[in-house]
Amino acid sequence: MPSNISSVSELIARIGTAVLNPLIALLFALALILFLWGGFQFIVGSGEAGEARESGKRHMLWGLIGLLVMVSVYGILAILGNTFGFSTPTP
Repeated sequence: MPSNISSVSELIARIGTAVLNPLIALLFALALILFLWGGFQFIVGSGEAGEARESGKRHMLWGLIGLLVMVSVYGILAILGNTFGFSTPTP
């Protein structure tokens, strides 16, 4: 029975390393790029009260929400990893 637990732990660790770590990093990078793009649009559109400024605000808001979600996912994975004893993704 312990060999099955060992192999399941290894499988979870490999999935985390091969799939979850790159996925979390990619989504975090996309959220950061969206936030920065919104900041750029907001600054460029600061002279006018038009659509560019509002679009920048929306992009910054959704980028920030995306960043918070990804930090939360990392935290949840860390809690699960510490609870069940498998390795967690590194930020």
